[in-house]
Amino acid sequence: MPDERIQKVLAAAGVASRRAAEALIEAGRVTVDGRVAQLGDRADPATAAIAVDGRRVGHAETPRHLVMNKPAGVTSTVRDRHAARTVVDLVPPALARGARLYPVGRLDADSEGLVLLTNDGDWAQRILHPRFGVEREYAVGVDRALSSQAIEALLAGVELEEGSARAVAIRAATATETRRLLETLDGTTRAYRELAWYRVTLAQGWKRQVRRMFGLVGAPVRRLVRVRFGTVRLGDLGPGECRSLSPEEVARIDGVARPSRAGAGHAGRRRGPGAGPEREAQPGGPRYPRRSDRPQTGRPGGGR
Repeated sequence: MPDERIQKVLAAAGVASRRAAEALIEAGRVTVDGRVAQLGDRADPATAAIAVDGRRVGHAETPRHLVMNKPAGVTSTVRDRHAARTVVDLVPPALARGARLYPVGRLDADSEGLVLLTNDGDWAQRILHPRFGVEREYAVGVDRALSSQAIEALLAGVELEEGSARAVAIRAATATETRRLLETLDGTTRAYRELAWYRVTLAQGWKRQVRRMFGLVGAPVRRLVRVRFGTVRLGDLGPGECRSLSPEEVARIDGVARPSRAGAGHAGRRRGPGAGPEREAQPGGPRYPRRSDRPQTGRPGGGR
């Protein structure tokens, strides 16, 4: 076999995503034939002795691609000494079949909904790479309806530490959408009228991004459910349930995460029904980088 970059070999073997594999190399945890590997090193995976923390890495596993409905309180990591359960713990043995699975990106422990898991590092890298703008859609429950000013700010962009964060789309959720979602998550719709629900689409994947964005416009998030990642939807998958993606589903989301579609998730600021008049948000529109600038549309503060 031809020589390949070490991070690609680790990703293909199901050790971690390519980006995470680069972090392992930078931390000095990877060796090749007994020598500590450096970023940029290459090796033949068929002949080189590649190890992580002293444990030999085998050949590439058969790719697995799963979707899970993560319950609140479960961390979306491979292992966490501070958490009772991780998403990997919830994967049925029949679906894991010995594969070293890991989540594609993360979903906050106190959030719920769709999480993708795989042992396919190249696939995970394409899905997560910011230049491809693969969309994430969330059902967001807040105490009261958003003001038009808050909606415009979320669409125009609010300032986070990482940069300007904006929603690609935001609209009020329909009654049918919310009833179905709560029936799937809770088995009841008793809590339906307790919150105002919105559907928010992002093309970024920063830590606790939705909660931080809503906090900056004075609308603390009370419940957050990811309902779509790219072309994969949560559907009627119950809390803690997991299934394999079909080859067609894998191909569809992979087709979105390609250079030819780069930036597609950032094109145009759009809004759906229930979010007021449909028009382009102006670059000079409201922004709320500081606490003192937040509109008083709800109790101040961040998400849960």
